[in-house]
Formats: sequence, C-alpha cells, structure tokens
Amino acid sequence: MMEADASRLSPALLGAEVDTFTIDSRELQAGEVFFALSQPEYKNNCFNGDFADSTRHVATALEKGAAAAVVRPDRFAEHEAHLKKFADRLIFADDVIVAFQKLAHGVYEEWNKPVVGVTGSAGKTTAKELTAHVLASSGRRVLRNIKNYNNGLGLPITVLNLAKDASYDVAVLEMGMSTPHNEIARLCRITPPDVAVELNVLPVHVEHLGSIEGVRRAKAELVEGLKPGGTAVLNADDPRVLSMRELHDGKNITYGIDSEADVRAENIRFDRFGETHFTLKTPAGEASALLPLNGRHNILNALAAAAVGHSFGMTAHQIAASLHKVAPPPQRGEVLYFTDGFTVINDTYNSNPDALLSMVKTAVEGGHTAKRLVIVAGEMRELGDDAERIHFETGRKIAEAGIDRLFGIEGFARHLLEGARSAGLAEVDFYENSEIAGEKFIDEIQAGDLVLIKGSRGVRTEKVIEKLLEKFELEK
Repeated sequence: MMEADASRLSPALLGAEVDTFTIDSRELQAGEVFFALSQPEYKNNCFNGDFADSTRHVATALEKGAAAAVVRPDRFAEHEAHLKKFADRLIFADDVIVAFQKLAHGVYEEWNKPVVGVTGSAGKTTAKELTAHVLASSGRRVLRNIKNYNNGLGLPITVLNLAKDASYDVAVLEMGMSTPHNEIARLCRITPPDVAVELNVLPVHVEHLGSIEGVRRAKAELVEGLKPGGTAVLNADDPRVLSMRELHDGKNITYGIDSEADVRAENIRFDRFGETHFTLKTPAGEASALLPLNGRHNILNALAAAAVGHSFGMTAHQIAASLHKVAPPPQRGEVLYFTDGFTVINDTYNSNPDALLSMVKTAVEGGHTAKRLVIVAGEMRELGDDAERIHFETGRKIAEAGIDRLFGIEGFARHLLEGARSAGLAEVDFYENSEIAGEKFIDEIQAGDLVLIKGSRGVRTEKVIEKLLEKFELEK
C-alpha cells in the first residue's frame, strides 16, 4: 500500500494534477512522479538478477523538478540524510513495483475500454504490431507496447500513457513471461483482457519452467485472465493452444492454415521474397490478401490479427486491405535489399529452435530465385541442460532444409554446425562472436545471395547487419 499523509505532504503537491510517471531518473521531466525501485521490489516481483537501488537518485530527481517520489520506508531510512529535506514530496510504499502496477490498474479502470492481450513463445511483437495495424485501419486509435515493454514494468509504463491521453479506443498489449511465477496472470490483473490472443506454445524458457507443459500452463494464464465473457483467439494448428478453449466461459475464435478454423489462409503462394499471396477466409466472408512478409509464421501472425479484426466487426475485405500495408518491425523479419544484388533477412531480435527453423523454412520457400541460401545463426540461449543436443538437432534440420551455407556465432552454435555437417552440409564456418562475424562476413557475401541473420539477444547478431550497412548501400 502507498502511504500519503496529507498533513505531511506539501500543499502544492496535494493540489497538483499529475499525469506522467517514470521509473528512470535519467528520462525524468519536471512535474513527473518518480518511482524509486530497489532490489527488494525486484525480488518480491520475481525479476531475475541484481538491480541497482534507484533510491539514491531520488534527491537528484526532486531537484530536477519531479513532483514527488515513491520510495520504500526502509530505503528512506537508509538515505535519510539526503532525503529528509524532501520529506513533504515523498510517498511511501511497502513495494514500489506493486504501487506502480496498482496505479496503472487504476488508470486502466478509469479509461475502461477494450484490451487485446497477445502472448506466445514466438512472434508476439509481430502479431501485436499486425493486430494494432489492423484495428487502426478501421479508424480506431490504438495504444500498444513500445520496444519490448511486455513485463511487470513495461506493461504499466505503457498503460500509464492513458493518464495523459485517454483518447485511445483500444489497447493491444503484448504480455511476456520467462519464469514460473505467474507473470502473465499478474499482467492480467493490471489490464484484464477482453480478447486474449494465443500464438503458440514452444520449448522456450524450459530452463525456468521445467517442461513444455510448464510453458503451456504459463501461457494459458492469458485465457484464464480474460474478462467474463471475453474472447479467446486460438491457433488451431497448435494443439496445446487449441486445448485452451476449455479454460474460460466466453467465445473462441480459431485461426490456422492446416486445421479447420474460423479464420483461415488458403491458396498460399510466394511470388517474390517479401510477398505472400493468399485467400483470407473469415466467418464474415473471404478476400484476396497480399501480405508484404514471408513465411508460414507470419501468415499465422496475420491470421491472428485478422481474427481480432473479425471480433471487432471488420470484414474480410477490410482486413485484407489493411494487411497489404503492413511492414515488419525492425529486426523481426525485416527484408533488406542491397544494391550489390543480395538480400538480407534481418531477424536479429531473438531466437529459439522453432523460430530459427521457421525462418529457415521461410527463406527456402521464398528464396527460389536466389543463387545461394545463407544462414547466419547465433547461439540460442535458455535451452537448459539439453542445449548441446538441441543445437545439434537444429543444425541437422537446417541442413536438411536445403540451404547452401551456414555460419554459427558463439558458444553452442558450434554444435549447430556439427549437426549440419552430420546431414551432409560441408559449407559451414564458426565465429567466436558477432563483432568478428560482422568483420569477416562482409567478405563472404555474394551477389544473388539470400541471407538470414538470426540469434538470441545476448549474441547481438545485429552487429553483422551494422557491418553490412557500413559497407553496402540499400536499394532506395
């Protein structure tokens, strides 16, 4: 709980109208309320790792013009020498993160408009962006997470924008998790979704969740957190997702390619890399669609967005017209055409075995005109005790997909190459890190290549892209 003793607080603060809040003193603007986070809050709210105590920045924040600061009483006692003179601008909370989340929930309740929650083991950000794009094309003003703001701090930061501007018609919120501590359930308590979009259940974060069934249980919290009578949008091609239809009392809308579903893609064809044609079928009719993205995974993301659009009353033609105008988020399937005659798929934001193999399949399907198919794959993180075997098997499957060359970057990527060699791919090379890869790979690339670059965040495979952009020019 927050303690705000009116007799202690400044009269100016009591009469102030505050609509902006921050947890980062470096970005603080005058008039904002600064929430000072410290290790106890992070630990209590199941954030992994050690974090700096931002109570030491409270005095500076208040001197810079913060309207007030929220601090823990014990942290105040520790820093009392510096903070005592600001006592009339301090609000005390036993848990500052919980206070921050409760504030966001209160702002959400006052706003009181629809929330679409999006989760899945892969594709969350793309599906969130596609969904927001589709809904915006119908004239709605859409609030969405920026960057990777999909956790117990990022989501409230997003929602608190509504305190300053409540004119948004709908919020599309990506909800992530990486631990067995009910992260998605906690997010649903901040903003209970009217529509829950479940993309997939894959063996990601099994190191923390124990098994793929543990992943499923964690992802299912989004459906369980639906408002009474809410709508679940479920991937019918993923049995673990489809099984979630029994977890709530509202409506289900299914989508898929291979399975019977309410929203489907048929007659799929790839005429040129970066373009996917299909027939979009919905309960409200069908329409020809051109999606400026490649790959089955992106078709599924588009179908999820289409299912949400349908739930909001959009027609198949309206949805198809909207999908034609989408663009991938940076580093997530972004297609770069270079004047030297090669094409690069920049998918460097993150990686896991299923996502990597899906992108390889995308490159193979859409790269039939390329002279060479080249994969640059960074080590995949958080795979637990089976990491070596998983990399080996993934490398074998990459080779079997029919590529021409494979480069591995860092750590377990060596086993990726071993797996590829076991399947008969001789053209493989290993780089110790992405800095070295960026410097050397620019000499390997050739005109006519289609190159996929993908890796976990910690490997920083975007450095390879940066080196390419330094040496080569993009098509206008």
